Amino acid sequence: MTVRIKKAVFPVAGLGTRFLPATKAMPKEMLTVVDKPLIQYAVEEAMAAGIEDFIFVTGRGKQSMEDHFDLSYELNATLERRGKTSELDQINAFLPPPGAIKYVRQREALGLGHAIWCARDMIGDEPFAILSPDDLVLGNVPCLKQLVQAYEQTGGSVVAVMDVPRDQTDRYGILDTPNPTDQLAEIRGLIEKPKPADAPSTLSIIGRYILDGSVFSHLERHEKGAGGEIQLTDAMAKLIGTQPFHGLRFDGERFDCGTKEGWLAANIAFSLARADRRALTEEILARYR
Repeated sequence: MTVRIKKAVFPVAGLGTRFLPATKAMPKEMLTVVDKPLIQYAVEEAMAAGIEDFIFVTGRGKQSMEDHFDLSYELNATLERRGKTSELDQINAFLPPPGAIKYVRQREALGLGHAIWCARDMIGDEPFAILSPDDLVLGNVPCLKQLVQAYEQTGGSVVAVMDVPRDQTDRYGILDTPNPTDQLAEIRGLIEKPKPADAPSTLSIIGRYILDGSVFSHLERHEKGAGGEIQLTDAMAKLIGTQPFHGLRFDGERFDCGTKEGWLAANIAFSLARADRRALTEEILARYR
């Protein structure tokens, strides 16, 4: 019987240099897709999957993100006074319960593995989820909920995967698997950013994970991997063979909002997916064809 996934880590300490100058004074996680910041999409996805504890691994200059998940008394009072009940609901409905969000600082940019290690005392040894706000997934069922459902069948660890062009394998963590075309692929090995000629497959991990808490025993060694950073992929690879480990081909379209192209595509796709914005979005797109 599996342990219920109740905790999720959000690694949000990055500087967002690809979006400068926009991110000079604003966290990249606060970039909006249509009318919500990326971090809100990630938190709402976690809530839909049954997450109860939300752990943000932050860095300097992230105060506005923390404020976004707090009550804004002046704004609430103003909206209430003006009778804007719909807007009032919009700014409060997504807030997790008091005390559900916790923050820890990653003081040095030493890699994703190091960021996750910083949350170790808040996780303990139980299985937990990881969501990267840079990866936004549009689908009927939230991506993390799909992972939770797969985990309940398999136990162990489960990561979200998708096919990438072979000439781009050196940008991702790539699976070594005997059944790469199945929806649920058994993972026999993980390689961080292999050269295309060395990649065992084109199945790439995206920013959604469910990992066993034992991964911290490997992260605490602070072993550096690709790029001279502490790679989460390297620690996950050490779990293989000690527990079930699978990659789930999720249903939905993933947008890499860590790039300008991916962020722009996400704005268009998410706007087209909304009944209240589809016609206007199509009109704007037609205007610039």
